Parts: sequence; C-alpha cells; structure tokens
Amino acid sequence: MSAPLPQQAESLKASLEEQANKVRQLKSSKAESGLIQAEVKILNSIKDQMAALGLGPPAKTSGSSPSASSSAPIKYTLKTPKGTRDWEPLAMSLRKKIFSTIEQVFTSHGAVTIDTPVFEMKEILAGKYGEDSKLIYDLQDQGGELCSLRYDLTVPFARFVAMNPSEYGSIKRYHIAKVYRRDQPAMSKGRFREFYQCDFDIAGSYDPMIPDAEILCILVEALDALGMEGFTIKLNHRKILDGIFDVCGVPTEKVRTISSAVDKLDKSPWSEVRREMTVEKGLEEEVADRIGEYVKNKGGRELLEKLLADPLLSNHKSATEGLKDMGLLFDYLEVYGISDRMSFDLSLARGLDYYTGIIYEAVTAASAPPGFNKAAAATTDPSASSSSSSEPSSKKKTNKKKGPDGEDEVDESTVGVGSIAAGGRYDNLVGMFSNSKKPDAVPCVGVSIGVERVFAIKMQQLREAEARGERTGVRSKEVEVFVMSVGDGLLKERMGVAKKLWDNGIKAEFLYKNKPKPAAQFNAIEKDGVPLAVMLAPEEWKSGCVRVKEQKGKDTDEGQGKGEEVKLDQLVEYLRSKGAGSRD
Repeated sequence: MSAPLPQQAESLKASLEEQANKVRQLKSSKAESGLIQAEVKILNSIKDQMAALGLGPPAKTSGSSPSASSSAPIKYTLKTPKGTRDWEPLAMSLRKKIFSTIEQVFTSHGAVTIDTPVFEMKEILAGKYGEDSKLIYDLQDQGGELCSLRYDLTVPFARFVAMNPSEYGSIKRYHIAKVYRRDQPAMSKGRFREFYQCDFDIAGSYDPMIPDAEILCILVEALDALGMEGFTIKLNHRKILDGIFDVCGVPTEKVRTISSAVDKLDKSPWSEVRREMTVEKGLEEEVADRIGEYVKNKGGRELLEKLLADPLLSNHKSATEGLKDMGLLFDYLEVYGISDRMSFDLSLARGLDYYTGIIYEAVTAASAPPGFNKAAAATTDPSASSSSSSEPSSKKKTNKKKGPDGEDEVDESTVGVGSIAAGGRYDNLVGMFSNSKKPDAVPCVGVSIGVERVFAIKMQQLREAEARGERTGVRSKEVEVFVMSVGDGLLKERMGVAKKLWDNGIKAEFLYKNKPKPAAQFNAIEKDGVPLAVMLAPEEWKSGCVRVKEQKGKDTDEGQGKGEEVKLDQLVEYLRSKGAGSRD
C-alpha cells in the first residue's frame, strides 16, 4: 500500500473534522434521526477512506462482528428503572384479585370500560395538573408530534368524550390501566413512577349531586369489598374552598397555588403549610392566619350548619352554591347509609386544576407519615406559626438520600401510604377540549382508586398472616387439582386425566417426570397449596378408578387418610362437588 500524499491526508482530516462537527450539531439540536443517520454514514465513509490509506482504524458499524469491535464482555446493570418493579407470582395473584374485586363493583353499577393510548398529545395534558405538571413524562419528538405519557386516566377520558360527544356524551365508564409520573418513588408505600389506576366516571347532565352520591357509594363498596378496614372519606367542595380564599383575602392569581399548599395538611403540620404560603408563595401572614381558622374544621352535617351561619360565607355566591350542594349530598349519603364513613374536611384541597365542585379522598391510618400528629396539622397557635415562619422546614432535608444513580431518593421510613382513592367533579374539562361555547356542556364526576397503595397495605397484611401460619386464600397458582402417580409412573395415564380435567374447566397440573417419586409430587402440591390430589395407582387404574385426596397441609394423611376412591367416569362431577372447576 503506497503512502498517502500529505495534501490528500490533510484534506481527509479536514473533511473528517468538518463532518464530525456537523453530526454533533445535529445531535445537540435533536434533529430527525433519519437525517442524523445519513450524516453519520458520510462520516463513516470518510473514516474508511482514511483507514484504507493507513491513517486510522475503520469506522465501527452496527453490523460489525464482536471481534471487530471489542472482545470485552458487556457488563449489564441488572435493575429495573427507578420507580418501577417486577411483580412475582404471589404479588400478581393478589393484584389480580384486587383488580377483579374492583371491576365487579364497577360493573354492578352499570359501567362499561374503554381503553386509551398510553401516551397523549403533549398539549392535551399540559396545564391540567397545577404544580404537578412538572411530573409529566415528555417523550422525544417522533414524526412531528410532541407526546407525553399519560399522567392519569381522567384527562384522556375527557378527550375521548370530547371526540365522541354524540355517542358518549352520557356514559358511565371505568378504566383500569397504567399511568406515569416523574415523582420521587417510595416503593414499599405504593408510590411508583409507573403504576395502575382504577377509575370510575359518570359523564352527562343530571340533577345535582345524584351522580356524586353514587360515586361515593361505589367507593365505599369497593373499599369494603377489598377488606380495607378503618378508612375515612374526606369531603370538601371547590366552591366552598374558593369562597374561603376569597373572603380571607387571597389574590385571584394565588388561589390555585395556595390551594396546593393547604392540600398538604394531611402530611405536614400547619406551621409548615403556613410557612409555604407566606415565605415561599408570598401570601400576607394575616391572610394565612384567617385561612387557618377555616381549614382546621372538620366534621359532618353540623359543620355544614356552622358554615351556613358564617356571615362571610353565607353572603358569598360561590360558597353558598357549594354549601347547597353539600346539603343535598348529605341527604343522599344518608339514603345510601354511608354518611358515617364521611368527614367534611375543609383542609382537603386537591391540587389538580380541573376540579370544579365536590372533591374527596379516602385515607387510612397508614396514609399519614409515621409519627405525624394529625392534630398538629390544623393548629393555628401563633407562637408555633411565627417560630417556623422564619426557619426552613427540616422535614424535607431529612427524608431524602442519594441513590446509586446519584439522584435524591425518598427515605421511605418517613413517608406514609397517602390517600388510597381520590376524585371529584370536573364540569369544564370536556368543554375545554371541544371549544364549546358552554364550557360545562358535558359535566363529569369520578373517582380513582390508588390500587398500588391498596396493594401495599394488603400485601403487608398477607405477609403478617403467613408469618402467623394462617391460610390467606391467596396463592401464586390457581391450580385446583394435582394429578399424581403412586407405585408406577403412569405418565400417559396422568396426561390423559389432566386433559380430561382441562376440557371440563378444571385447573390441573402434573409433574413432568416419567416416574416421579411420591415425595416430589407431594412437595409440589404443598409448595403451591393445591387443594386436591388425584392419585393414580396401577391396580386401581385397571379397575377404572382413581383416588381423590383433599390436601390440608404438610400432614397429608390428616382428615382424609388415603383419600376416597372414585370411578374415572365420575371424577369430574366428584371434583366439582369439592369446589373445583368453573361455574360458567
């Protein structure tokens, strides 16, 4: 190979530098991938020309063999992305049971289900979530459309209704699907970046508070069916809250940001919330103190009467409309027999921008952070307020730590589960998308059950029950019958019995061995908690019989001894009498 001419070498080096700069500029400006790839191809061509002249190594291409690039093995970081997790079989079994329970309640109230894309046009989601809009996952531009992963299921539902007003302007719908938020996760508390929501919404024009009352009834039924003990549903009304802010002197432009601060009273004491309103958000101290006199109140119908007697609120248009709605709601809740599960709580604010009427959330004892004194949340002791207003809260400094990727992580020991369900009325959201002259042309009300937080509580209960040696009714496998052999392999016979059970809707399994040992088969039964064993023995099989034994724990001889002999042609009927098989 002849040496390159100096002029030729310099020319190639200059072309290489120029083309490399061009590629870097395209990448930094996030140009279309096709354009970048075309310029990279030109860059690689120049490198190959230089390699042919002995001026450098050839360009690496996607088709190169491993030996052409590097023989070093790739070291993978075996972890799921932050805020996500894998779900093992037992967890999936519990989750499936939770989803099924919720869905059964939803369908009993006449709901249909829909599905929407996991990502939406960015403009659809923008400006709907108040301060939490910063938690939306934006996607890289592809094909000229700016998209974001859905933050919740409510905004996509409103977009769906706006696109189909004549057919679905009046609908009861439920939707169980994943949503995404760039939040700081607390995994054991059910706070993820990818998680499921279970939504039920009613769209359409109806008489006041009738759909709202049924939504709350559905929520109580669902949480009762899930076995969620000791929950309370906090209620408030956006119009009452707006009225309170107005009579207390909150400037209009600060209403939503102050509302977001008040909503933190379930996990932060009043002193910290007051500091956020005054120091961080510039609200006058006397205005904050007047707000504190209202938001410390909670109760039932008696609180409604107290507010109706308040001269400031009773003469405020927005507040009186909200109080009238709450009066109707309490009447309907008493009909449903659930008013004792409610707490009219003026500290509930719900930070999302699209709520227009009643708002609510369900909480349990696990909702608040450990050690948080709820009584302190509404205290308006001036000394407590003034002492904290000049000093930054230490809470946010101590509940974060650095993760392996260098990002801040939440210390889960300082975090509560949070609300396990939340929702409210949003009358203007559909109209916002349809550009209707009447913004509330399609009013809506709904609730979202935070299934991950419910799961966190139920999983903890399951683990505690298992530790006590109790049967929980939750198994990794749903297999009802294990087909086993005694004394001989009888593989084809076991396969035939299993097929017979499968064909008749009975969940069955057998060991994949020609001649499995009895101990190995009983271990498989015990491990998966299979309730019934069908035992095949050579002599009984010849006479057309098998033996069925109920499994009641490690002592396989307990109760049933060697089991009961059953004719093969009566096996399916017998197993069904023991609870196996579908009932469809």
